[in-house]
Amino acid sequence: MHPQRTIRAILKKSLAVAVVRGIASFAGAAPLLLAPAWAMAAPQQEFDIAPGSLAGALNQFGQATHILLSYPAALTQGQTSPGLQGRHDLDTGLAILLSNSSLQAVRGSGDNYSLQPRPADGALQLGTVSISGKAPGSTTEGTGSYTTQSSSSSTRLNLTPRETPQSLTVMTRQRLDDQRLTNLSDTLDATPGIIVLRDGLGSESDAYFSRGFQIQNFEIDGVPTVTRMDNYTQSMAMYDRVEVVRGATGLISGMGNPSATINLIRKRPTAEARASVTAEAGNWDRYGSGLDVSGPLTETGNVRGRLVADYKTEHAWVDRYKQQTQLLYGITEFDLTEDTLLTMGLSYLRTDVDAPARSGLPTRFTDGSRSNLSRSLNTAPAWSYNDHEQTSFFTSIEQKFDSGWSAKAEFTHSQNKFDEVFNYVNGSLNSDGSGTTQLPVRFSGTPRQDNLDLYATGPFDLLGREHELIAGVTLSKYKENVPSHGGWNYAYSGSPAGAIDNLFNWDGHSAKPDFPVTGKSSVDESQYAAYLSTRLRMTDDLSVILGSRVIDWKRETQDSPYGGVATRTSESETGVYIPYAGVVYDLTDNWSAYASYTKIFNPQASWVRDINNKALEPMEGKGYELGLKGSFFDEQLNTSLALFKLEQDNLAIWIDTPGGNTYRNEKGTTTEGVELELNGELAEGWQASAGYAYAVSTDADDKRIVTTLPRQSLKTFTTYRLPGALSKVTVGGGVNWQSKVGEDLHTFSQGSYAITNLLLRYDVTPQLSTSVNLNNLFDREYFSYAGNHGMYGAPRNLMTSIKYDF
Repeated sequence: MHPQRTIRAILKKSLAVAVVRGIASFAGAAPLLLAPAWAMAAPQQEFDIAPGSLAGALNQFGQATHILLSYPAALTQGQTSPGLQGRHDLDTGLAILLSNSSLQAVRGSGDNYSLQPRPADGALQLGTVSISGKAPGSTTEGTGSYTTQSSSSSTRLNLTPRETPQSLTVMTRQRLDDQRLTNLSDTLDATPGIIVLRDGLGSESDAYFSRGFQIQNFEIDGVPTVTRMDNYTQSMAMYDRVEVVRGATGLISGMGNPSATINLIRKRPTAEARASVTAEAGNWDRYGSGLDVSGPLTETGNVRGRLVADYKTEHAWVDRYKQQTQLLYGITEFDLTEDTLLTMGLSYLRTDVDAPARSGLPTRFTDGSRSNLSRSLNTAPAWSYNDHEQTSFFTSIEQKFDSGWSAKAEFTHSQNKFDEVFNYVNGSLNSDGSGTTQLPVRFSGTPRQDNLDLYATGPFDLLGREHELIAGVTLSKYKENVPSHGGWNYAYSGSPAGAIDNLFNWDGHSAKPDFPVTGKSSVDESQYAAYLSTRLRMTDDLSVILGSRVIDWKRETQDSPYGGVATRTSESETGVYIPYAGVVYDLTDNWSAYASYTKIFNPQASWVRDINNKALEPMEGKGYELGLKGSFFDEQLNTSLALFKLEQDNLAIWIDTPGGNTYRNEKGTTTEGVELELNGELAEGWQASAGYAYAVSTDADDKRIVTTLPRQSLKTFTTYRLPGALSKVTVGGGVNWQSKVGEDLHTFSQGSYAITNLLLRYDVTPQLSTSVNLNNLFDREYFSYAGNHGMYGAPRNLMTSIKYDF
């Protein structure tokens, strides 16, 4: 008897029982064990896979056969395959591909296979990756890679990064873990081509920018979600990766925003039983713990589940601040038949913040000199808070057909409950600390969103070549009914209770004002769209991607002050046509050139109004992109160069008025720039990511606008596992640099700066590892947002973590 194997077998059964009891009920799945799918022999088909690396051959096999193949990433490293030629069925084909290796393929339910060492090689390893015909190599968990081999975020077609005619960055699971990127703001702050302006801490005022414009397109598993659903609070514990497509993606995201689209991809159940526990601790009393359990729930594996729980509590470098985050995520997959997959899941995220910093600190005194206030100063009073609860239910059913086509229906219902009390430092700061007052406000509400996406995709033959097509419809509804608490409380700000005698030594203690309900407001927004996209393989080297989307959009808002006159606003656009065109030409086996064009159409946010309180017209324009892409080492390393130009009208420009948030439309704006990027494995054990971006926006008179953003940015991070006797040690580090902001068009400027981050990881055993992350190594003092008010970036800090894989 082998005690280790026996213990693992017992553990796998225990995990299955735990997941059945926990996930099936949590994710809304009936506690029902489905009968295993009938095992049917797959028909033979023609293969033409050249000899080479085993990982590359398996990727090609998965794409050609539409199977799901799960295996530990480390199994294929250094192994080769003789390739596969001629007609074979699935089992025979896999056997031939694996004939030069020490591995075998074990068939599960339907077309699900697991890759395992041959029996003589010992116990089964955990930590699987997935390859499927729908998205070959897209899952990043367990791969250890800084890149992916497939993405559908740009056009909804499953393309490799090299085949995608737009700039694409994938923040993989390994990258998220290496840098301890636990929330969306930190993740995007490390993403090339993205600028994060943090106008506060814990106050939902983070703003994300790309190519000179604010990002407003967010998706979860490819399903759009509005910005008012608290995207910035997203915990990365439940996601496999974050895909960022820069440039307009109105073809699949609903609106053609010129900046970028953020697509968060959820973790899926694994074919093999696995579990991990994590714990972390850092300065400022930052502590966290997590649990991730996944695997089959039946002996045949036709029901699989996953449960993720995560908890964090933290203070910060500013006084009084405290945040607690709780996440629970469950997902279950059911193989109803060999060709029918049902997925159901639920996520719950709660965030509670005490003394959230809003709008930072005054950056200048009344005489124009810099204030140089302490980084630990918090302008939030002790009674301020920011509490949010997000609940999301999602389900999908997918049907595969013998023709290679598949159809899928996805539905998501999300609800966000929030209650926020913020404080803004009003007035002008004098050099003796006087001159400022508290300006508080309260917001609360429960917005809801429903999304339904129906589409079919598959191959078709035309003129002797096989092409790809996808067609679908999307329905989206957003509804928000919120009480009004009177807006910004200027009466309190002008009273003795709101005065701040000396901001330098203010301790945050003051009388809490009342926030009576003075009315209510509502927002009803809907979008109906149909889309069509195809990839036409004109020659072996030339592909043309054509697509279009037609949108009907409507938004109705109403403000009803108690004792006053209600105001209603209705906006709508019917039959908006958004075309997309892309061309990719393979120059060599490793290099491709591409060009793409798309239309820009993006309605303004509901609160963006002109001086007469009228909604601004939607942004409209065009986007152009040219570039080169390279793929090396069996797609383990991807590189890109992009040149882009954006032309648009109706850019919303904030203007300073006594009424507060007032905007005007800017006509004839242009943004031009360049982006360079590298992601993946440079050599065995050496992962790297590096990206440079340059963008400048000008108005119709060729004057620069949006000067709160830097023209240039550079973001790098790399890890290297030491060779030989030191192979248990991984070292890493990176630098985030950006050029100066402000210049002559802004009242406050900040010079260029660089932030250096380091990583050290030690694998105590194959299951147990510990890591140390040191951020802002040189304790660089800088503003993460610089204007009349600014928020200091995090000082030097340390985070230690430990992880155990079962």
